[in-house]
Amino acid sequence: MRNLFLIIVVLFSAGAAQISSLAARDIDFSATPVADGALIFAISDAENLTAVTAIIGEANTENLKRAMTASGFMAEEGTTASFISGGATYGEIYLVGVKSDGMRPRDWEDFGGRAATLAKASKTDRIYVVAPGASDADIENAAFGAMLGQYSFTKYMTEAEAATGELLFVSDSAAAVKSSFDAGRRHVAEAVNWARDLQTEPANALYPEEFVRRSRLKFNGVAKTSMSVLDVRAMERLGMGAILGVGRGSERPPRMMIVRYNGGAAGEKPLVFAGKGITFDSGGISIKTSSNMWEMKGDMSGAAAVTGAVLGLAKSRAPVNVIAIAALAENMPDGRAIRPGDVLKAMSGTTIEIMSTDAEGRLVLSDALWYAQQEFDPALLVDVATLTGSVIGALNDEYGGLFARSDDVAEMLLQAGETSGDDVWRLPLHPNHKKQIKSVIADIKNGNTGSPGASTGAQFLGTFVKEETPWAHLDIAGVEWFKEMPEPTKPMGATGWGVRLLDRLARDYEY
Repeated sequence: MRNLFLIIVVLFSAGAAQISSLAARDIDFSATPVADGALIFAISDAENLTAVTAIIGEANTENLKRAMTASGFMAEEGTTASFISGGATYGEIYLVGVKSDGMRPRDWEDFGGRAATLAKASKTDRIYVVAPGASDADIENAAFGAMLGQYSFTKYMTEAEAATGELLFVSDSAAAVKSSFDAGRRHVAEAVNWARDLQTEPANALYPEEFVRRSRLKFNGVAKTSMSVLDVRAMERLGMGAILGVGRGSERPPRMMIVRYNGGAAGEKPLVFAGKGITFDSGGISIKTSSNMWEMKGDMSGAAAVTGAVLGLAKSRAPVNVIAIAALAENMPDGRAIRPGDVLKAMSGTTIEIMSTDAEGRLVLSDALWYAQQEFDPALLVDVATLTGSVIGALNDEYGGLFARSDDVAEMLLQAGETSGDDVWRLPLHPNHKKQIKSVIADIKNGNTGSPGASTGAQFLGTFVKEETPWAHLDIAGVEWFKEMPEPTKPMGATGWGVRLLDRLARDYEY
């Protein structure tokens, strides 16, 4: 093998490197690397390159060591380095620092995400990822992370590059790992990325009826799934005055979409996930300021998360019964829009004084939550919503806000978050919060409740959940979109946050 006679450090960074413009690669598996490709190595000890030597030879490894020393690369977790040689074989070598031991599944996912980000900078057709000592499950986790980490949304870019090349994860059991991955985790990764697509679409392209249409296409032909949709007349018959009130100000009518997947035991109660689906939130009559209002195209992230979670579970044939309910509406300020001071009547019969038309997410979910209980008697009910700005002040973009009445339910969500990488932090529900949402002229009010806003928002939703129903509320306003501090598996922009967590929750749920 030719020696690497010119090694140049082209990248050295900590965390998630940001390399843009090049398209995503196909994710596949290989029993061995081939010399005309590039290499990415997981490195935990800069002094021990035995696995590298086995592939590139001793002379090239010595050159690589000298370049590593010159660059200062010490194989610290999360650091990456790229080296280019003048030779024709393995002309590019990338290194990713990983832990020496105690690698969790999400750590392997992060490694895969970093590997995929590095690969996007290369023009080489095939790039092989080598992780010495990794198990088959570790390799799957890394490939999963790579699918998430290389995500980008280029639909509206006139000069976007087409997908090209492969990222191949090396395993002695490549065929078996591929079979397992293609049957399971690939579908979950695709579901996360589909949710990201929905989040990123502009509101002129994605509105309630279009959300439904795209979901129908996505679930078409997926075994053991079914879909039903409540239009305005159906919601009127059911008395869903809250979601109808929100949608009244838009020319695009609201919808309540229900997607079922029956993969579990017959007669077993389903897990029900309800998502806020405001496809654009102007604030209504309580209109938002123009600064960053564009972000409100993502106010349907909860609906994207719950629908994506059921899609991933269904396509990977998970042995669970789950239902996604997407409460879809557009919040606009025309002459028919609800006003501050109006009173709406929800499906449950509860009357709601409107203090702010910009607190609309809790309104659409109030009808979704009640409908879920009346129709499906869920074993567990979880709602997901970009509900409050207050949760951002409390948790920034590191955690989703978790609210639950039951410690057991909270623990399930905390564990699912830790395992999946969609971390949550439990916030309080206090008896005083019930007093804060009381109205002078109606049963409850939807705003003007004082601090803590995230908790009073959760308490509002809890009004529509029966005491005997196991329930959790996830406020994801801080984690659904990354502007500045992306993660290896969550690039800049839409994160698809919640799909992984709900997927893990459903798979681990014990009746």
